[in-house]
Amino acid sequence: MPATRVPRVPAEERLFSLVLALLSTEAGLTKSEILANVQGYRQRFTTGGDNASLERQFERDKDDVRELGIPLETIETPGAAGNNQTLRYRIPKGEYDLPLDVRFTPDESALLSLAAMAWREGALSSDSRRGLLKVRSAGDDEGSGEAFGIDAYAPRLRTRDAAFEPLRAALDRAAGVRFDYITPGEHEPRRRELHPMALVQHGGRWMLTGYEPSTDGVKNYLLSRIVGPVTSFQAGQHPAPAGAGERALTELDRLWSERTATVAVQLGSDAERRLARRRDTTTTTDGALVIHYVDPQILAEELAAFGPELRVLEPDEVRERVVARLRALVADHAEGALRG
Repeated sequence: MPATRVPRVPAEERLFSLVLALLSTEAGLTKSEILANVQGYRQRFTTGGDNASLERQFERDKDDVRELGIPLETIETPGAAGNNQTLRYRIPKGEYDLPLDVRFTPDESALLSLAAMAWREGALSSDSRRGLLKVRSAGDDEGSGEAFGIDAYAPRLRTRDAAFEPLRAALDRAAGVRFDYITPGEHEPRRRELHPMALVQHGGRWMLTGYEPSTDGVKNYLLSRIVGPVTSFQAGQHPAPAGAGERALTELDRLWSERTATVAVQLGSDAERRLARRRDTTTTTDGALVIHYVDPQILAEELAAFGPELRVLEPDEVRERVVARLRALVADHAEGALRG
């Protein structure tokens, strides 16, 4: 008898469902409860079976949720301190509400609601829409989705990059691909031709792992840096090796664990709130944050976006890249002012 095909659940739908579940609980949910019941996990969960791969997926998803600035917290069960299996997860409603001084006019509220509905209707399945209604029904008597911060959350979720679908189609067809790609630190794209091996999400970003014949090497490519269309060729001739996705994630995790940067952040700033919630971040005795990263250029771009809220202490490579990016930004603004 043929095995039942497990339906594919897009990553952003799985994250959305996870956030809905964690917003709707005060006591929190255990990992087992999440894996067995939340859309995107339950389809692959095996009661009493081996769910190691699914648990690793959940660990990565927790990091992605925190990368979005969402305050996911863990609660230890009394009498079971240090037991990861009894930890409970939740998103405190009070910490995720909009600030009290933020108010919207009726027209602004209507536009935000329309944008949220357009995103949900275009990206979520009927299961997730039913889940949204269930969470809303658990709210206060006013029945507001805002009570759980859902309407504020939906538009902020990042949908997949435009290159995702053609790359996934090429993987399914065992085809090679061509696209123009901007290498971190460069400004002009270069043509790449490779055999795709896996599409993985790490640190909230989609990446393509592929073999590049011209360099005889396996490399990772950020989907957000692919410009223009993705074209495929030689369908059926370049099948991805088994386990390529797991191996790619293992290598990315290795780089993440080995590479750290130390940054001084302003107390109470957005930089402090977001960077302190990154996976594995620690604090030095001087109050600086030690954060992990995979690629120095990508990290530099992230840190530069915080402007004066932080200062890179080490390593020199990351600090120099941040300074260079900020100087380029100042130069661009100066040039724009002259033209104006």
